[in-house]
Amino acid sequence: MAKRIVSTVLLWLFVFGVLWWFRTGGALLLIALLSVLTLREFYQLLAGAGQKPFVKLGLVFGLLITLAPWLELRFALPFEHTLAAAVIVFAIRILGERDATQRVEALGATLFGLVYVALMFQYLVRIVLPLPGDTVGATGRLLLFLWLVAVAKFCDVGALLSGMAFGRHKMSPGISPKKTWEGAIGGVIIAMGVGAFVAWLARDYFPPRMTPLHAALFAAPLAVVGIVSDLVESVIKRRAAIKDSGSVIPGIGGMFDVSDSLILTAPLGYLLFGLR
Repeated sequence: MAKRIVSTVLLWLFVFGVLWWFRTGGALLLIALLSVLTLREFYQLLAGAGQKPFVKLGLVFGLLITLAPWLELRFALPFEHTLAAAVIVFAIRILGERDATQRVEALGATLFGLVYVALMFQYLVRIVLPLPGDTVGATGRLLLFLWLVAVAKFCDVGALLSGMAFGRHKMSPGISPKKTWEGAIGGVIIAMGVGAFVAWLARDYFPPRMTPLHAALFAAPLAVVGIVSDLVESVIKRRAAIKDSGSVIPGIGGMFDVSDSLILTAPLGYLLFGLR
């Protein structure tokens, strides 16, 4: 637990430092790293389950898909079609680079990673990227990004602590035996409190609709889908018979273990914020 706490504090300090010094560019870099490292571990898990995705080119396409909104704005090129291009490329590759018993699995695993990881994290880019004529400033967008991350991750922390203190009823013993309904409820409540508090602190930069009350209400469904996202990772790890997705972060595991709750919350948060 001590290693987990230290790693969590250091990660938050790192994120705050990058955003403070490098602003939007730093946020884009963080999201790009988060996406690529998560996708790499995602592919490793699928490979452990015998799926054999195309890893190297998949990571290249994943980076392009995640950064597509910024690339479109920066270079005025139609990067929104990158996922379709990936489908074509990998459909061609399976004809000659996988044996007949693994072609469907290789194609499905590769494209599943691009959709479930890279495309979902694209919405984090959409949140932080300032647009011409924007009604929310660059600082406001960065704070919305931080708000979303705080809600998702403090739900994890709240669920862990509440489960340890009050957990009695298993939520999904076949997927994640340690998770309880009491822990999940506690995580949602803490996420709502954190969401309201951060919205109050950032009230001068947030959109007018993001009052502390609305922020708390928005945090509830985000916390719920964050828990679902965590369970999905557990499903994948169980299929691959692997406890942690990696070991790069002491006390926590891999990058996928850090980012799992953000995968489903990213698009939902973008929609709730009402950004364009």
